[in-house]
Amino acid sequence: MTLQDDLVELRRALHREPEIGLDLPRTQERVLAALDGLPLEITTGERLTSVTAVLRGARPGPAVLLRADMDALPVHEKTDVPYRSRVDGRMHACGHDLHTAMLVGAARLLSSRRSDLEGDVVLMFQPGEEGEEGAKLMIEEGVLDAAGDRPVAAYGMHVFSTTIPRGLFLTKGGPVLAAADTLTVTVRGRGGHGSAPHRALDPIPAACEIVTALQTHVTRTYDVFDPVVVTVGSFHAGTTDNVIPDEARFEVTVRTFSAATRDRVREGLVRLARGIGEAHGLTVDCAFGIGYPVTVNDDAEAEFAARTVREALGEDRYFPLPTPATGSEDFSYVLEQVPGAFLVVGACPPGRDLATAPSNHSAEAEFDDAILGDGAALLAELAIRRLARTAA
Repeated sequence: MTLQDDLVELRRALHREPEIGLDLPRTQERVLAALDGLPLEITTGERLTSVTAVLRGARPGPAVLLRADMDALPVHEKTDVPYRSRVDGRMHACGHDLHTAMLVGAARLLSSRRSDLEGDVVLMFQPGEEGEEGAKLMIEEGVLDAAGDRPVAAYGMHVFSTTIPRGLFLTKGGPVLAAADTLTVTVRGRGGHGSAPHRALDPIPAACEIVTALQTHVTRTYDVFDPVVVTVGSFHAGTTDNVIPDEARFEVTVRTFSAATRDRVREGLVRLARGIGEAHGLTVDCAFGIGYPVTVNDDAEAEFAARTVREALGEDRYFPLPTPATGSEDFSYVLEQVPGAFLVVGACPPGRDLATAPSNHSAEAEFDDAILGDGAALLAELAIRRLARTAA
């Protein structure tokens, strides 16, 4: 079997048995089996089922880190692929099974070219990317010090099931993905009969007013070139048509692209919600949950990654990422401490319309295995060339 065949087999095995969160015992077991026999120094996590593997180069030098996330999502798969999930309510709907297989492939390629390595490579297999801060936990458990010295660079990539042509790699310097925080607003009033709202303090109209005011606040307060995205994804109030409830509650995802705007929007949204509640004689409780920070590529490392794609895979395989994406990533924690680059790659299956293909996180999302070999090769090339550059 070729490396590509092996990676397809591994990816599909992972896809059939998805695991979510920080505890991925079966996934960890498959990764360890796939790495067995390679000249790696392997450690596993204590608070999460991570795998850290260090490949020592033939000659001394610095370290480079390569990362893949391994967790799936609580999504019930609706595709008809022959390797569809066997676990109800769980699916690799974001393509992390491909990321894991590609990093295993990079480990094999790098091991076969150990004599070319002028330093060490840290392979970071991470659980809990989907909201569990797995990268942060791995950093706390020492992944950045696994080779001895801190890495001089770190690289990761993410597949897209839509929008981007298959096999095309994109990145840019500066922000590439948003910070993702959560605002929970509870508007407290006084319940009563629906026929006599004047005898109650109705929280629902005020909560609705806050929801619409959030959008106006964003468009009239923040620079369009340093954008803010707010979306109310959950709204709950009441039990029936003729009862005014005591409270209304909604949850908001807040996406920002700079630390300064992130701090500013946190204060601004809370002030707005409380002010509207006060105007209606209501009490408003706001809880701001801090999520993943902005994913920021180092300018030089992003240019290096772009050049590596063009030279290793072809000029037509790279396109500059025109704008940051509004998704978020906990690889951002790594890039806060190590200069590096995060790339995205198109993995839409052939025959699908890029404009209408189901997106990542959809129960119908599909990804093309054909990119596994190139993804593995690119990760390996990034490590080899980056170590060589430092040595030179």
